[in-house]
Amino acid sequence: MEIAAKGLRVDLDSARWRRSDRGDGGSGNCVEVAFVDGAIAVRGSADPRGPVLLFTQAEWDAFVEGAKDGEFDL
Repeated sequence: MEIAAKGLRVDLDSARWRRSDRGDGGSGNCVEVAFVDGAIAVRGSADPRGPVLLFTQAEWDAFVEGAKDGEFDL
């Protein structure tokens, strides 16, 4: 499956999806991330054929830094 967004074209058939090793308590509702074709793809593990969000490296870096800085803490 190929997707395109933000000037990026990504072939998800070659994606190696990863999920947190912290687990989700067995519910199967995890977020999976794949670094593929110079982009970062994110999907829900409960629906692997469902929607995929696509981020540039700069967007991903900004998200990771925000998470480290507590920007998204409730």
